[in-house]
Amino acid sequence: MSDNRFKIVFDGALLPGVESTTAKLNLAELFKSDVEAIEKLFTGRPVALKRDLSHSDAETYLTALKNTGIDARIEAEQPVAFSLAETHETDSARPDVSSAAASPYAPPRAAVGDNLPEFSTLKVFTVNGRIGRLRFLAWTLVLSLAMFAIVGALFTVGLGIAAASPTAAIIIGSLLGFVVLVASVWISVQITVQRLHDLGWSGWLWFLNLVPIVGSIFPILLIVLPGNAGANQYGAPPPRNSTAVKVLATLWLALLPLIFAAMVMLAMGGYLDQLESSVDSGYESSSMTTDEDADQSVIAGEEDAQSADDAAEPVDSPEE
Repeated sequence: MSDNRFKIVFDGALLPGVESTTAKLNLAELFKSDVEAIEKLFTGRPVALKRDLSHSDAETYLTALKNTGIDARIEAEQPVAFSLAETHETDSARPDVSSAAASPYAPPRAAVGDNLPEFSTLKVFTVNGRIGRLRFLAWTLVLSLAMFAIVGALFTVGLGIAAASPTAAIIIGSLLGFVVLVASVWISVQITVQRLHDLGWSGWLWFLNLVPIVGSIFPILLIVLPGNAGANQYGAPPPRNSTAVKVLATLWLALLPLIFAAMVMLAMGGYLDQLESSVDSGYESSSMTTDEDADQSVIAGEEDAQSADDAAEPVDSPEE
């Protein structure tokens, strides 16, 4: 060889904090193979995952492998042996996964990083896949705007139907409203599950939204916590955020305080209306009491005057 060549060697070691199951799933995703074939790499014996690399290519392959959680290393290739017997012995001692004939796990023999997707494919209407924080916010904003537009259109059409038949408008409006509500909730669940997958969490954790107190904190965690940098058991990482995603996520973050302030103002307005109604009721009650007292005073005065008149009448003498 005219220059130094290198190989990637793996002997079953994992990076700190990485579980064996997670690393195997990541490698299976990277190699587009099944876990049973990948498990044969974890025998504890050194295995050459890739040979005859330049140092820069070896670094690239090593980075891709370490993102899966395994602790591979770069070693220099040995000089070419001139003895066929010695060469055969060396190859037997150190199997090369790039050789289909010598490898019992042929599917992973593809070069690491070659023809392998760096990012997962985005799909909205599914519970599979992963999305990051900004894309979660952007998709949520688009869903909210779409639901507002649909509800507004249905309300406008409902007014026209109500002019002809109020009963038909109520029935049709109730059915369509129920369908829109179910569709909105289902799409929201799918988006949230994909965000949970990006964190490496199970999609069943969505039901924490229904738990009192926890349900008010859980969505904040989905917005704040970063996802896994590399592949996890739910697939490769999501694509990088586009400009549109960043703009929509920023708009949603700007709208959230306004929505919260509007909810607070509505709650305070309702409380003030209730307080004012209570004050008015108390004032009317006190006014009625005062009027009744005045009426009773007038009646008592009239009775006293009548009694005085009766007492002032002359008494006839016996002679008359």
